[in-house]
Amino acid sequence: MLSRHSIATFTSGGQETNGTKGSGFLLMGFSENPHLQLLQAFLFLVIYLLALTSNFIIITITTLDEQLQSPMYYFLKQLSILDAYFISVTVPQSIGNSLMGNGYISYAQCVLQVFFFMALAWAEVAILTVMSYDRYVAICYPLHYELIMDPRKCRSAVTAVWVSGCISGIMYTTATLSLTFCKAKVIHQFFCDVPQIVKLSCSNDYLAVVGVNILMTVAALACFISIAFSYIHIFSTVLGIPSAEGRSKVFSTCLPHLCVVSIYLSTGICAYLKPTSDFSTTLDLLLSIFYTVIPQTLNPVIYSLRNETMKRAIQKLILDREFTERKMVFQCH
Repeated sequence: MLSRHSIATFTSGGQETNGTKGSGFLLMGFSENPHLQLLQAFLFLVIYLLALTSNFIIITITTLDEQLQSPMYYFLKQLSILDAYFISVTVPQSIGNSLMGNGYISYAQCVLQVFFFMALAWAEVAILTVMSYDRYVAICYPLHYELIMDPRKCRSAVTAVWVSGCISGIMYTTATLSLTFCKAKVIHQFFCDVPQIVKLSCSNDYLAVVGVNILMTVAALACFISIAFSYIHIFSTVLGIPSAEGRSKVFSTCLPHLCVVSIYLSTGICAYLKPTSDFSTTLDLLLSIFYTVIPQTLNPVIYSLRNETMKRAIQKLILDREFTERKMVFQCH
């Protein structure tokens, strides 16, 4: 398993560490204790399987069920696709490293991880912003909903989400490629996280990354303000609903949405803007969990599986499948 001896071997045993851009990195993860590493691998595996299963269910249901073809479910499907990809960028690598006791990752793999992670992280912010606007139009302007959220505009919005994600990934990857490393390339994280990579860079090499961080933070804050305004208008409209049950239903749906978005953005911004230091802390690891694992696991439950229409669609799919299987068995006999 990973140990101080393996760190020493990595930094002195043929790996270039001073003033280099190539070679690879050593991901330290959560602990050097073999038993704790196995426990972490098991927990990550359980979380990963839950996230993949729940997101796959949503993708399948929203694709097959004809009643779930409205813009809201189209965006939920895109969110599930993003979540499944996002959690797959970091968690499987961490599980493998913990099980094999080898945290080495090549430079090319690390750069690819940075690209996909940052592209999907921004795409998730963008799709959550689009989804909040969709709910705002549906609740505040129900009579104009079909006109405002027509299929062509929805497809254009999703295209913009993916394109903007790719732009974010390219900017971060380009800034990371410009770094020259002057310290032992040991990353105290379970994946190639940009703030941890910056700690290993020389003098002012990291300024390009800082510039990209500031630009994307401003964009993320703009998205969060847009989301907040959407929900404020939704809440103000809902307060005028005479039905207490209707108000309760909307609040119980929208408040968890706002909480998840707030946690995702605040922890991500905090991790990427806080001053870098040579020492990794428990806070760095905890923050990374809150923007890499928890949202992707909770999003399917909070946004989709609590939805009554989705529940009925899942039940219908299961019952239809059972009915079809019984019918086939009967015909065979």
